[in-house]
Amino acid sequence: MGELKADWRLRLRQGGADGPVCGAGVLLTQDRALTCAHVVKEPDARIWVEFAENPAIASVGARVAEGGWLPTVGARGEDIAVLALESPRPHATPATLERRLERGDEVWIGGYARSFADGMWLTGRISGAHGAWIQLDADRNEQVVRRGFSGAAVQVRRGPAGSPERVVGMVVSWRGDLELALPADNDLAFSYMIPIDKIAEHIPLVAELSGPDAWDHGLDRRLRRWFAGGEEPAVRFSVVPHGGGRDRTLGHHLHRAHLVYRGGRTTPEEFADELITRLRIPRHRARAHRDWLLAGGTPPHRPEDGEPGAPRPDRAGPREPGVIRAKGPSLAVIGLDEDRQPLRLVPLLARVRELGFRLLVIVRGSGGEEVTEVVRQLLLPALDERADLLTRRVEGIETEWAALNGLVESASLSPPPRATAARRRHQLARLRAVDDPYERLTALRALLRELRADLERHGGAGASGQRGDPGPAGRR
Repeated sequence: MGELKADWRLRLRQGGADGPVCGAGVLLTQDRALTCAHVVKEPDARIWVEFAENPAIASVGARVAEGGWLPTVGARGEDIAVLALESPRPHATPATLERRLERGDEVWIGGYARSFADGMWLTGRISGAHGAWIQLDADRNEQVVRRGFSGAAVQVRRGPAGSPERVVGMVVSWRGDLELALPADNDLAFSYMIPIDKIAEHIPLVAELSGPDAWDHGLDRRLRRWFAGGEEPAVRFSVVPHGGGRDRTLGHHLHRAHLVYRGGRTTPEEFADELITRLRIPRHRARAHRDWLLAGGTPPHRPEDGEPGAPRPDRAGPREPGVIRAKGPSLAVIGLDEDRQPLRLVPLLARVRELGFRLLVIVRGSGGEEVTEVVRQLLLPALDERADLLTRRVEGIETEWAALNGLVESASLSPPPRATAARRRHQLARLRAVDDPYERLTALRALLRELRADLERHGGAGASGQRGDPGPAGRR
C-alpha cells in the first residue's frame, strides 16, 4: 500500500502563512523544494511552504534558489522553479525521485483545488509524450487536474512492500479540446506533467537526487531505529564515504543527535568543554570531569538523572513528532578516522559512554588501527551489555513460567519455554574470554540473533522490531 501521508508533499501559499493557496510542491532535501515557475509567478517572489500532511512540521518561507528559475519560454516546455527554504526542515522526509517511465503505469496526484484546500486526490495513467511533457489519461474528465494542482508530484508505486513511493514527474498543466474553464466542461481533457528526467536535464540537484545513488534507504531505516532507541544497542558503527547518497542520508539524520563531534574540525579539548557545559557540571567539579574525560584515571562522581550535571536530552533540539527518544543522549562522531589523534579519541568516547551517552561512530574510509580500538573499546562492551540484558529477559521468562506452572490451569499458560537461559549465559561467559576482538564481535552478533529468536518463541518480549536483524552495532 502507498503512503497515506507524506512530509514531502507540500502546499504553497502566496503572501504569508495565511495567504491564498497557489499550488503544490515536492520536498527535494531538507532545504530545497520543487514546483512550477508559474506557481511562483516572479523570480523574486516569496512563497510560503506548508507541510500540509504533517502539521507538526512548521511552515516556512521560501524564495527561488540560485539557478532554480526556468519559466516557460516559447516551445521549450520549461516551467520549473526550485525553492530555497529560509530555514531547513530536517525532520521532514524528502521525496524519492525516479526517471523511469512506463506507458500504462497508474499514477496518483494530490493537489489543492478550489474548495479542496485540505487536499484532493486524482488518479490516471501515463500515456505518451506531448512535446517536452507527458500526457496523463484519466477515466473521466473529472479526474483531470485543475487549478491548484500545479507543482504537485505525480507518483507511482514500485518495489517491494514498504518501499517509498516514487515521484516520476510534476504536474504542469491540463488542456481541454473545447478550451472551456473546467476539464468536465470539455469533451476531451488531459493532464500533463514534466517528467523527472526532463527536469534533471536542467537542474543538477534533481539529476543527482534521481540517480541510483540518491539516498541509502537501508541506512535511513537503521538510523531512524537507532536514534529512536528502544531495543537498539547503545553503539552503532558505520563506514560512510564522503559524497553520494549514503553521506546525504547520514547528513539528513544528524539533527537527531544531541551532540556532534567532527573529526579534523573538533578537538578533544573543545569537545570536553562543550560536554561539561551541556551536562551542567557544577563549577567545582568541572575541572575534575574535564581532566578525566581527556586523560582517564579515577572517574569523578557521576550525576544521577535529574541531579545538577545530568544529561539533558531536551536541550538538544526539537523532538520529532511521534518518536520517543532513547534513554540517554546521543553523540554522533563523524569522521573518526579524520581526527588528528583518533587513537586518543576512542578512549575519550569510552568515557563519554560511562556518562550515559549512546554513540554513533562514523568513519570515512575503511579505517586502520583506530577501527580495531572502536571494536575493542566501544562495540564489544555495547553488544555485551545488550546480550546480558536479553539473557536476563530469557531467564525472567523461564523463572516466571516455572513459578506459575502447577498454580494455574495449563490452558492459561503459554507453551513451556525451552531451557535456554543457562546455555545462553554460558555462551556469553565463554565469549568474554575470546581474545580476538573481531572473532568475539562476530560471535556476539550471532548470540544476539539467537537471543532474539528465543524471545520471539517466548512471546516476543524484547524482540519487537528486530526480526532477522543481527543488530546495528558493528554492521557497516
